[in-house]
Amino acid sequence: MNKEELIAKIFKALGHPIRYKIIMFLFEGRKCVCEMNDNVEFSQANLSQHLKILKDAGLVSSEKEGLKIFYSLRNDEVKKLVQAANDFLLNYIKAMGENIL
Repeated sequence: MNKEELIAKIFKALGHPIRYKIIMFLFEGRKCVCEMNDNVEFSQANLSQHLKILKDAGLVSSEKEGLKIFYSLRNDEVKKLVQAANDFLLNYIKAMGENIL
C-alpha cells in the first residue's frame, strides 16, 4: 500500500459519524468497550466492527486486561488530525455565514 492509499484509509476511517464519535470519546483517555457501548446507539457487534476499522487505519490501539478490552488513541497525532478537521469545519461555517452546529 502506498502513501496515498494509507492517507485515504485514515480519512475513510474517520469519515463515518460513529467512528468520529468514538474518536472524540477517546479524547478523554483509554476506555473499555463496555463504556463505549453505553455511548453509541449500535450493538456491541457493530461497535466492534467500527473499532476494527479505526485500529486497522492506525488511529486507535487496544490492550486486553482480563476479559476487558481497552481502546485508546494511538498517539497525540490522531488528536491533532481531528482537531485540525474541527478547526477547518468551524472556519468553513464562519466563511459561509451559516450556523449548522
